Amino acid sequence: MHTMLATTPSSSRVKVQPWGRRATSPALLPPAATGRILVDPGRTLPSPPPLRAVASESAQTSRAPQPQPPPLDVNEEKMLANYVPVFVMLPLGAITAENKVEDAECLRAQLRRLREAGVDGVMADVWWGIVEGAGPARYEWRAYRELFRLAQEEGLKLQVIMSFHACGGNIGDAVNIPIPAWVRDVGEADPDVYYTSPGGARNQEYLTIGVDDRPLFHGRTAIQLYADFMESFRENMADFLESGLIVDIEVGLGPAGELRYPSYPESQGWAFPGIGQFQCYDKYLEEDFRAAATDAGHPEWELPDDAGEYNDGPDDTRFFTADGAGATYLTEKGRFFLAWYSGKLIEHGDRILDEANRVFLGCTVKLAAKVSGIHWWYRHPSHAAELTAGYYNLDGRDGYRPIARMLARHDGAVLNFTCAEMRNSEQAEEAMSAPEELVQQVLSAGWREGIDVACENALPRYDRRAYNQMLKNARPNGVDLGGGVPARRVAAVTYLRLTDELLAGNKYRAFKTFVRKMHADQEYCPDPAQYHRPLKPLERSRAAVPMDRLLDATSQEEPYPFDPETDMSVGGDLAGLIDWVFDKIEWIFS
Repeated sequence: MHTMLATTPSSSRVKVQPWGRRATSPALLPPAATGRILVDPGRTLPSPPPLRAVASESAQTSRAPQPQPPPLDVNEEKMLANYVPVFVMLPLGAITAENKVEDAECLRAQLRRLREAGVDGVMADVWWGIVEGAGPARYEWRAYRELFRLAQEEGLKLQVIMSFHACGGNIGDAVNIPIPAWVRDVGEADPDVYYTSPGGARNQEYLTIGVDDRPLFHGRTAIQLYADFMESFRENMADFLESGLIVDIEVGLGPAGELRYPSYPESQGWAFPGIGQFQCYDKYLEEDFRAAATDAGHPEWELPDDAGEYNDGPDDTRFFTADGAGATYLTEKGRFFLAWYSGKLIEHGDRILDEANRVFLGCTVKLAAKVSGIHWWYRHPSHAAELTAGYYNLDGRDGYRPIARMLARHDGAVLNFTCAEMRNSEQAEEAMSAPEELVQQVLSAGWREGIDVACENALPRYDRRAYNQMLKNARPNGVDLGGGVPARRVAAVTYLRLTDELLAGNKYRAFKTFVRKMHADQEYCPDPAQYHRPLKPLERSRAAVPMDRLLDATSQEEPYPFDPETDMSVGGDLAGLIDWVFDKIEWIFS
């Protein structure tokens, strides 16, 4: 799909209002808590208990009254309909491998700077490998409670990620946090619990989908491990959930927390723009494929052996080649494999989100899932890099709308998509990359299925060009000056990532402008209902969507038109030149 972008820019300009007040910080919440859930492998876990606050050690500690938003004047109310909240990802190592907050006072100062910039909240990875590191069902939450209190005291909301993957070995991974040691011990005895490449390389970042229902982990299946972790989180973070601090729970569904296969691991030698490799050669997934092929009347079919190496291009392989009509992905066998491979991924995400929905039922939060922005080889007929990651997306076949349809049943879980900062012109020509069309396709898929979509940048960027691209994707047809909610507007933007560099000099000034423009030139608003994003208690997931209805969603439609540029720009080349001059002046006098 290579749809041309719409060319109808908006020329409206909005009067800038002063920043105004800073939100009042809520009162301190109770100190550390440690949770422990003992699991009988033979019994079904009960429904989650009613939400309750963890008891305070001091009877004199009480929650301060929540600040009430001021009345809106007519113009402010109209513009708030265009408001997009901004969150900032915390450092990957905000909680250390030893389960402590990394330099709490430094972090507090950084959070204060974010709040001064008008940021709505922060996003934090909640690492499985840290919290349940001591042993099966032994959960330690003290450090995370301290971290959450810091955010609360500085008036910031929280998006939390249930990070069931390891950190280390991917782009941008600055720390090493493996999955729990006792899980890796199981992997020592049975390496097939990990995703496996055609050559037999094991990827220890995330457990293979093949063990979702295998009770290999001290009597528990992989899905039970994830569900138990979330149960403990709800029990021990009940007060933070009840207070409204936590607004989104993004459920990790694969490597880097994304719903995909680990098809392009740097730790195993992948380099951009390699097509990656299929990751289904563990014995459990191989057994599943053989059973599916037999049921389809083809017991002779086997997993692909012609899809190349990590760093090949599509035309280096028989599976993906565009040379002639003999490409394997276009054959009956190839189509069957790709439908099975992508279907297993969607089923995996669906089942874990169903558990998350059950666990957090009644909490005033939104569930979310992240989909990776694999933009390289998007212009190649095979979309090879997307296919190896599990996204069965081709010209004429939408591989993302079935994911959006699956998310819709979980009380409208948010689809969070990456690479929102990228432009086609910035990419290497030989990679046949098209991030702009990819973002347009995926966000349109979510909107067509009636769910919220969110976006984030894939790589650290501090420049105005990247900010303008994110602004365009957040409101692809600009602001609505008539007081209505824009037809298309993302639910939130999450910026990657909090660093000292972001908070210094001209980079900080540009970032503050970016936040201001995401807020449609309005003051920070603490109440999502005022910008037409009211939060409500989570309702139970609807019935599972039959596979034939998911396949109906693969019929491709034209994406919604996006304006060529944002109408809320943070400035262009001239502003960038002024930034450069100020940087030089500051350097001279520093």
